[in-house]
Amino acid sequence: MEIKPGRPVTFGRWRSAWFCGLPGNPVATMATFYLLLRPALQRLQGESPGPGVRFSAASAESLRKHPGRTEIQRGVLFTGPDGTLQVRTTGRQGSGVLSSMSKANCFILLEHERGKVEAGEAVTVLPFEQLRH
Repeated sequence: MEIKPGRPVTFGRWRSAWFCGLPGNPVATMATFYLLLRPALQRLQGESPGPGVRFSAASAESLRKHPGRTEIQRGVLFTGPDGTLQVRTTGRQGSGVLSSMSKANCFILLEHERGKVEAGEAVTVLPFEQLRH
């Protein structure tokens, strides 16, 4: 699976030891830990990790995206004036923009084949709240 941000990642076993190598950019490290390594660690501990909390929210803005890879954007989930759940990005989405994580309360998951998102379209949201467990 190709995700942005999130390269390079390695995970494996050498004799009796498990290892993981995460990307060097801070946001890429956080995103890959959250999406890939955390569930792997839970499984190694004997837990049965579920898919995590995911739901749809209306995008408050248009989002640039080209089909062909999964993209994880940092977002701010909020209740709009009409009472619906909405999400917007934190701004610049480069994998070295650490401030995008400190402003975010969720990830916006843009699926592999999805293209540009228009304002008002539904997107998948992964709230950070579940990280407390």
